[in-house]
Amino acid sequence: MAANMRGLTQFIADIRGARVRELEEKRINKEMANIRKKFKDGNLDGYQKKKYVAKIIFTYILGYKVDVGHMEAVNLISSSKYSEKQIGYLAVTLLMHENSDFLRLVVNSIRKDLDENNEVSNCLALHAIANVGSSEMAEALSEDVHRLLISPTSQTFVKKKAALTLLRLYRKHPTVIPAAEWAMRLVSIMDDQDLGVVICVTSLIMALAQDHLDAYAVCYTKAVDRLHRLVIEGEYSATYAYYKVPSPWLQVKLLRLLQYYPPSEDATLRSVLHEVLQTIMNNSAEPSRNVQHNNAQHAVLFEAISLAIHLDTSSPLVGTSAVLLARFISSKETNVRYLGLDTMAHLAARADSLEPLKKHQGTIILSLRDKDISVRRRALDLLYSMCDTDNSELIVGELLRYLKVADYALREEMVLKIAILTEKYANSYKWYVDTILQLISAAGDHVGDEVWYRVVQIVTNTEDLQEYAAKVVFEHLKSPSTHESLVKVGGYILGEYGHLIANDTGYSPLEQFQVLHSKSQFCIASTRSLLLSTYIKWVNVFPEIKPQLINIFERYRHVLDAELQQRACEFYSLASRPDDDEVLQNVCEEMPPFPPRVSALIGRLNRKLGDTEDKRTWIHGGKEMNLERHVNSRKATLGPGSSATGTATLTDTADAQDVMSSLAGLNLSSSGDQSDLSHVDGSVIGPRVAVGPNVEKWFNKLTYSAEGLLYEDVQIQIGIKSRYQGHLGQLAIYWGNKISVPLTSFTSTIHVNDSEALSATFAKIPPNTLVPRTQSQQLLHVECKKAFSSFPILTVSFLAGAHQSISIRLPISVTKFIEGVKLGQADFFERWKVIGGPPREAQAVFPIPLDGTGQLDLVRYRQVVSGNHLEILEDVDPNPSNLVAAGVLHTSVDGKVGCLLRLEPNREAKLCRLTVRSTSEDVATEVLRLIEKLLRLDTS
Repeated sequence: MAANMRGLTQFIADIRGARVRELEEKRINKEMANIRKKFKDGNLDGYQKKKYVAKIIFTYILGYKVDVGHMEAVNLISSSKYSEKQIGYLAVTLLMHENSDFLRLVVNSIRKDLDENNEVSNCLALHAIANVGSSEMAEALSEDVHRLLISPTSQTFVKKKAALTLLRLYRKHPTVIPAAEWAMRLVSIMDDQDLGVVICVTSLIMALAQDHLDAYAVCYTKAVDRLHRLVIEGEYSATYAYYKVPSPWLQVKLLRLLQYYPPSEDATLRSVLHEVLQTIMNNSAEPSRNVQHNNAQHAVLFEAISLAIHLDTSSPLVGTSAVLLARFISSKETNVRYLGLDTMAHLAARADSLEPLKKHQGTIILSLRDKDISVRRRALDLLYSMCDTDNSELIVGELLRYLKVADYALREEMVLKIAILTEKYANSYKWYVDTILQLISAAGDHVGDEVWYRVVQIVTNTEDLQEYAAKVVFEHLKSPSTHESLVKVGGYILGEYGHLIANDTGYSPLEQFQVLHSKSQFCIASTRSLLLSTYIKWVNVFPEIKPQLINIFERYRHVLDAELQQRACEFYSLASRPDDDEVLQNVCEEMPPFPPRVSALIGRLNRKLGDTEDKRTWIHGGKEMNLERHVNSRKATLGPGSSATGTATLTDTADAQDVMSSLAGLNLSSSGDQSDLSHVDGSVIGPRVAVGPNVEKWFNKLTYSAEGLLYEDVQIQIGIKSRYQGHLGQLAIYWGNKISVPLTSFTSTIHVNDSEALSATFAKIPPNTLVPRTQSQQLLHVECKKAFSSFPILTVSFLAGAHQSISIRLPISVTKFIEGVKLGQADFFERWKVIGGPPREAQAVFPIPLDGTGQLDLVRYRQVVSGNHLEILEDVDPNPSNLVAAGVLHTSVDGKVGCLLRLEPNREAKLCRLTVRSTSEDVATEVLRLIEKLLRLDTS
């Protein structure tokens, strides 16, 4: 750059040639004066503006204040020449802060560069947005950045920069980005051919998915598919192989992304993930001599182990992981030891049994004395997570011994963790008191008020502990140097329970007073105030030392501290009252037990640790704490403000929550037949299904047919062929691409409202591309666990120029799992009477259409009834127009459910009476609803 501008080259040479700072400042001041004059005179061409702005930038980089050149930089951005535009953008990003008024002048210029079909201009504009990132700029330009990212004509490096720019804007101004609205379109880019684009988009989706889990749920399948293609199929270019490890950065991101979601119920996804994780662990079983190869493999391996722990702590993969981790925590490499301890802490936080970890307890304790402080911190976290009632005394004892020599950066966290473990796993209250007082004595200034507050609560609420606590705290106070926190504990406990030990040798009232008062001169005013409260309690129970106590109150009446003076005056007045006065006794009554409350120590520890941009999916502290955290986080994410698309929207005020809860019973979906078609009650919300006359006709036909067309438009055709046996079913879904270009980023997902009643899973992950003018097949396995009333919804999304998404109901109803039964006339009517009337009978009278000749369409009636898998029984009903049918519903949970049907059409009245009796009232109601709906339809 400088080579093309002689003036800039000379200016830099002069600055470098200056021997002292005064000469440098003199040269810069002279140049700045010249630049001001040139800018004031005007009539500068683009080259001159570029040269002078470049000198200003260099001056700014040297650390000098710059107050000129801002408007010229703005003007340079509008230039058509790359060199001038580049200097303009560089000046804007360096000289202007995010709240600068000049930024409003450049927004339109940046938008123009984003709209240009010139990747260089696009990239310069994206750099400026990401570097400045003001709120105003984010609001004005986020849509344009998003458009660049999703545009099929954008170059790969422009897409990468656009994804990272959106990530920057979201981290800085999360409310500006409509994350839920863009979800499907952004997730589709995870199927891009270029792995660089996939890495950048995955980074963006990781940030967005943490706050919008449900909206980005489809990324789970995409991540599993991409991992399978990378690890198992080896589908990557040599450019993205780092020391023979396929794109380790992408693998790590995908493995971490999967940990944000609960383990999938889909057996196919679980199987593919298991294969991927097993392959990763097998590849890392033996270390290589190449350090870079080892680093890449270990990065992927540790994330894979974390995912295996997240999925199922009882799986064989986790057993293999425990063996690998035991090897890693003894490694000579610091990074490997660090990651091994951290991942082992994850295992301890999730595992049902800690026995595999306890085998390596000695190695972990030795890590507390590692030369690297980060390793020592991870060892502390692991010991905290793996502590239980069996090893608590050993671990707490080791931590107390290490506390005396631990780094100051670790001590406050160690104190909190020791206090939590001591309270949580104490085998006896005496051990608890001994340990906490040792902790307070050893840790000194690192003990927060929460620690001694908690000791006081527990001692006050445990009557058997009070005498022992008074003796132990008295012995601690006798040591020459005592920390102030211990004085506070001693003041409270001896004031309340000192009388319990006053008759024992060595614990007389006078000795208690002398020991405690000798510490007061080294304490701050708040601690002395507490000691004055102790003394007034003693006035009531130890009359033999009353003169000494009154003397202290007398002296403190004249101190400068207002709190101390007020207490001393009030206590002096109380102590001076006659001995038979009941006021003193009433005021100094023993403290009642505290109400039960959760320890504040855990909250303090969690606040201290905090969260990073990439939120942890677990916390240190054992399985119970992680389960509780998971429940609380889901409550927060899926609160009363869940939106209709399934994305979580947190309401900020109680009023908003009240409004939503009052509307909870209403169906807020669009008008028409949609609520009836998908048969969702107000509390169950699914994707918005496609509607239309043809869609409805195709669907209705498939509810009583085994195969046929489900959906068709100008781009795609979807057909179905199904078969059912018992409580199991299999659907072959045919995708047909009708256009001359491939449908890319093809995704299909199933939404089931009641997963406890019906399960539906694909046999394998679908291909992500549909070849032009061809058809592909995908198998769907379904299982009926118990009676259900809503149809599963199939959502298909793909890229065909723009992003398309279609949601359609699958014709899977409870009647598909019915098997027809042949019965004679006597058997049918006997069972009919045994089942009886309501509630196990469902009946409806409804109008029916006649055929073209004005007759009952008996053939169609028989098709509908037999198509719902009920066996039509001949010669059972004396009226030939009536239909009688029987069947048995097969379910895997509720077993077999009998079902009988009687259809009585009346040609003259154009009405039909349909009666269904079943051993389950839910089944009777659902069969009636399904068949009645089909019989009502006019097919003429």
